[in-house]
Amino acid sequence: MAKPTNTPRAEPGHLTGAAPRLHERTFDILAARIAEGALPAGTLLLESHLARQFGISRAPARQALARLELLGLVRRAEGHGYRVRGRPSRDAEPAPLTPVRLEAAASWQRFYPEVERAIIARTAVAGWRVIETELARHYGVSRTVAREMIARLNQRGVIRRDGRGRWYAPALTPEHVGELYELRWLLEPVALRKAMPSVPSGFVSAMRRRLEEAAARAETLDGRALDELEADLHLRLLGHCTSRTLMDSLRLYQSLLVAHSFLYDWVPRLYPTEPFLPEHLAVVTALEAGDIESAAAALEQHLRASLGRALARIAQVAEAPRPAPLPYLEKLPEGSEDRARVSGDTD
Repeated sequence: MAKPTNTPRAEPGHLTGAAPRLHERTFDILAARIAEGALPAGTLLLESHLARQFGISRAPARQALARLELLGLVRRAEGHGYRVRGRPSRDAEPAPLTPVRLEAAASWQRFYPEVERAIIARTAVAGWRVIETELARHYGVSRTVAREMIARLNQRGVIRRDGRGRWYAPALTPEHVGELYELRWLLEPVALRKAMPSVPSGFVSAMRRRLEEAAARAETLDGRALDELEADLHLRLLGHCTSRTLMDSLRLYQSLLVAHSFLYDWVPRLYPTEPFLPEHLAVVTALEAGDIESAAAALEQHLRASLGRALARIAQVAEAPRPAPLPYLEKLPEGSEDRARVSGDTD
């Protein structure tokens, strides 16, 4: 394997400003249906059928299928098209696709991914005040659109509101990250126990297959593939937790998951293969065996081990060249975030 480079990649904040792409939204729908078993093993997926069902052209359908293949969810079929991976049941008929019309994204969605990643890129070095009026001016949108982006940033845990009603993005300091990870290893095992009664049949087995296929080609996995595998456990599986209060608490650290997605693409590979792959597999294997308590213990152990790896990645970003300044972000003085917490953060 080639030696990893120590040069950070181009700043992800420099994006096109396009809406969440049709192929990404198509992929999300298909991946969810495969995970739920709505598209069982052996189902044939054709570009033309997907385009017709989703009301899109064949190009985004083709891109979505290619990404599903990259993640090992489908394989190329003989002739043309793709088939959902796994051994099909003899008497199971492939489920027809439910028509879904992918409408044009709302105005705020066109810019949101760029804003989110731009903020995360900078929280490795400092905390930042987010200025709504400047955000609207920077993208040439109304304050209503800027407010919708800010609401989404808050929902994702990327920004908070201080006691004076001002929005800020807390720095990813070792202390702050440590607190968030402690919250994770306390709450996620509880959420896992509450989620399992509602998890669809075949969901966990599909997770295991994706992990095993990813482990077989671990040295070639890119940031997007790693992010999908993280989301499988920490978002999609735990998303079946029926406790709304608990899920609201989990949202407080969702910024960590956003940061991981950014860090996988930003920093050089720290390990020949990602250590979380066997750790996730230990959780999933215990779940398949019906041993939820062992799975919960394995999840806590995984999260405790992940803290050090997250801090190492953040330290690499902090040492990289500083991103360009943005008019809607104002650097916070040291200690101001602690004062904000004392005065009372609000959501």
